[in-house]
Amino acid sequence: MRTETLEFSSVLGDTTAYVALPDETDADTKAVIVVQEYWGLNDNIKKIAGRYADEGFIAVAPDLYLGEVTADKQEAAKLMKNLKTEDGLDIINKTIITLQDKHGVTKIGITGFCMGGTFALEAACKLEGLRAAAPFYGDIPDEFTLKGLKCPVLFISGTKDQWIDPEKVAELERIAKTETLPIESVKYEADHAFFNETRPEVYDEAAAKDAWKKVIAFFNENL
Repeated sequence: MRTETLEFSSVLGDTTAYVALPDETDADTKAVIVVQEYWGLNDNIKKIAGRYADEGFIAVAPDLYLGEVTADKQEAAKLMKNLKTEDGLDIINKTIITLQDKHGVTKIGITGFCMGGTFALEAACKLEGLRAAAPFYGDIPDEFTLKGLKCPVLFISGTKDQWIDPEKVAELERIAKTETLPIESVKYEADHAFFNETRPEVYDEAAAKDAWKKVIAFFNENL
């Protein structure tokens, strides 16, 4: 694996994206955009990007906070609140364009966790250039937004999650069924952020390992 940094401008100003690449890439190499949790572009997200590179994907983690990272919940909540949806989507869109221009890839998927999961599903509904999305416990867009879905989705959640609770997931499933949307819902008996191994109070190793296998298979099939 090797790493590099993408630099580009957004409506919020200049920002970057962390890139983890397999040892060999070509025009057929698949790429996955990894969107941060509300903590920022921290080492955990970079490590996840590295795991994708080890699986043969180009993994790109855009910095939605323009360099700010925190381990404090109140500060993280403030940073997330101050980030407008359209501004985060602009950074993700610029990431897609920069990735296409620099590496010539056309097979691009997106994933994300918590806040990043929210952005991943929004992006799948609103942005061009994405072929698959695997949001982890992100918030649910409104029905009008979901009707614009442009690619298959693997939505991953935990039944013990008090934020993206079973009622929200059931509403997503209802809309998907009513509108015949390509959304598969996978649920684990786990808490919010169960994939984050740096948070032992919620991390669920069995659920995280199974979800990883499903997501890799999903991207390999759809990209």
